[in-house]
Amino acid sequence: MNDKIYVAKLGKAVGLKGHLRLIIDSDFPSQFKKNAIFTTNKSIELKVQEYNTSRELIKFDTYDDVETAKRLTNQELYVSYEDTKENCKLDNNQYFWFDLIDCKIVENKKTLGIVKDIHRYPTNDYFEIITEPSLIDLGLPKVFLVPYIFDNYIVSVDVDSKVIETKNCFEILENS
Repeated sequence: MNDKIYVAKLGKAVGLKGHLRLIIDSDFPSQFKKNAIFTTNKSIELKVQEYNTSRELIKFDTYDDVETAKRLTNQELYVSYEDTKENCKLDNNQYFWFDLIDCKIVENKKTLGIVKDIHRYPTNDYFEIITEPSLIDLGLPKVFLVPYIFDNYIVSVDVDSKVIETKNCFEILENS
């Protein structure tokens, strides 16, 4: 599943016609549209027949009754990077998390570290940064967090070059 992105989990079957509860773990619920293709963690390919956004119910082709739908309960849904980029439209200064992972964090032409992960907290998303080894040698922490806030901390993002230009982040590192 390394070439796929986790986007949702299937809950229990609802009703008699093969509908399942959908627990979305994505910022793009619009991708769960008719004819969209998903792969489960058990490598089953599923094609969406219908999705009811208000009731959070989904139905897949060939799963037309409660018994066949029950077999999908608790399975995770994945989508390819390509389909994600095609089906999910980003606003200005929005990026896919998978494009931000492994980006270098650079401040004043100095590399502070590499984005290892992104965490969602109630107030903001945060980059988890693995500190540049030369800075660890100076006694700075091995890992630190940077708020994903444009203007305050993020100056620019270049996903093609895998570089995120920052400001005020060396101070965060020093005080971590």
